[in-house]
Amino acid sequence: MNIVFDFSDFGYLVSLVLISLLVAGLLGVLGGLVSTLVVQRDASFAVHGISELSFAGASIALLAGFDVTLGSIFGSLLAALVIGLVAGKSKSRNSITGVLMPFGLGIGILALSLYPGRAGNKFGLLTGSLVSIGDYKAQSLFILAGAILITLLVFWRRLLFSSIDPAVARARGVNLRTQSIIFMLILGITVAISIQVVGALLVLSLLVTPAAAANRVTNSQLWGPLLAVIFGVVSAVGGMLLSLGAALPVSPFITTISFTIYLVCLLIALIRKKVSSWQ
Repeated sequence: MNIVFDFSDFGYLVSLVLISLLVAGLLGVLGGLVSTLVVQRDASFAVHGISELSFAGASIALLAGFDVTLGSIFGSLLAALVIGLVAGKSKSRNSITGVLMPFGLGIGILALSLYPGRAGNKFGLLTGSLVSIGDYKAQSLFILAGAILITLLVFWRRLLFSSIDPAVARARGVNLRTQSIIFMLILGITVAISIQVVGALLVLSLLVTPAAAANRVTNSQLWGPLLAVIFGVVSAVGGMLLSLGAALPVSPFITTISFTIYLVCLLIALIRKKVSSWQ
């Protein structure tokens, strides 16, 4: 199927979804910062596990007629607390995540199959929706995102320290169990917010790929998170703008831009390695 872009009424369309674009931009900032911690902690698998239980919570809330965002947050926090209590033991963490993923996905699919409403609501939970972010939902998402940003600013140094070198952090008195739980709670709420835009299936594109791409071109503790934030914002906002012209779901565009950025960074890393081998 050919994708035909039509930007003739682009300015008008942008004005209609301006709130969604602002949410996407804020989500890009969150995704860049949180993905830095996710990659450093090797917790990419945990992101997927939390997203599945978040999807289950949102699906149950949709079926019961409750607020979908609250249901998504409840599912995310439940998964985050369970995984966070493992406190950094990667084998146990991966095992628990592997148990949570099929359970959450199964419960979510069951709830959606029982939901009698519009099919678009079901599809949006899986792949995101550009037009579903109204004023009320945007307000709650801004409050949640602001709370997460403040928490990251307060705990950033300890979280990053315990992520990069947990042994030295423990030796210097950092409580790794506490930092693990704080990180997982931050991750859980961020996943719940991200699902509102990209859906449960594609949340990795904003919570893993930006930092993974940044790590290919820099090891700096300053430039790494900064580049990850830039990549996250470009992916989220750019994907939304492209989806306006194509009149298609936003998530494929966000994931494509995010993946393209990763490929470019990977190519830069390979070129650098080749050049250094010649010298």
